[in-house]
Amino acid sequence: MYSLDIFNGFSVTVREDGVRGLAKGWAPTFIGYSMQGLCKFGFYEVFKIVYSDLLGEENTYLWRTSLYLAASASAEFFADIALAPMEACKVRIQTQPGYANTLRQCAPKMYAEEGLWAFYKGVVPLWMRQIPYTMMKFACFERTVELLYKYVVPKPRSECSKSEQLVVTFVAGYIAGVFCAIVSHPADSVVSVLNKEKGSTAVGVLKRLGPKGVWKGLVARIIMIGTLTALQWFIYDSVKVYFRLPRPPPPEMPESLKKKLGLTE
Repeated sequence: MYSLDIFNGFSVTVREDGVRGLAKGWAPTFIGYSMQGLCKFGFYEVFKIVYSDLLGEENTYLWRTSLYLAASASAEFFADIALAPMEACKVRIQTQPGYANTLRQCAPKMYAEEGLWAFYKGVVPLWMRQIPYTMMKFACFERTVELLYKYVVPKPRSECSKSEQLVVTFVAGYIAGVFCAIVSHPADSVVSVLNKEKGSTAVGVLKRLGPKGVWKGLVARIIMIGTLTALQWFIYDSVKVYFRLPRPPPPEMPESLKKKLGLTE
């Protein structure tokens, strides 16, 4: 049933707007998510270092999942401030026929009608959608990579070729993407309605959609987000390989902690 919804969506779009309709809103999508991605991945590395320094080596290992969650949530908070205006324009272009066809038409019109608030009225629901999404994306990816090298890959990471390491990155990214889609889908449904309806509130939209409405289209989102997340991690890791940037291996228990726990002879 859900796969039919996906194909029906494509066919309706092509029938009503032509093939060009599939690319409607491409400019705010490209600009917004490029800015968000830059902030998200960049700030994640920064916050991971900051929080790790605060915790110390031993606690960083013991509480590494919490570290990933905190660093990614902090990064996404700022990334969404960069994304919100473009997301608002994208939704308005895609969901209100005749309102505007391009970013240059949409942004001034929104500002004239509703002021600066028009671009940021969806930022709180955006945080509700994106922060849990990103926390899952980074924490799940980091721990999945760790588990794949420990239980699936038949040799240590140091003995794997760069190509083999990138395959592990892609697989871990896809697994993380599936969980991301599930965690963020209800809030995504609310944001989509909120940005296309003037004067609506997140609480009101949530009540109107109900439990069934907020989960509509989940399978399509899993396919999209799983693939997108896998590609993001693959590209991110590939860039690090190409520019010979540091690519730390999965964390190992510090020797000092092993001694405390009596794990060394």
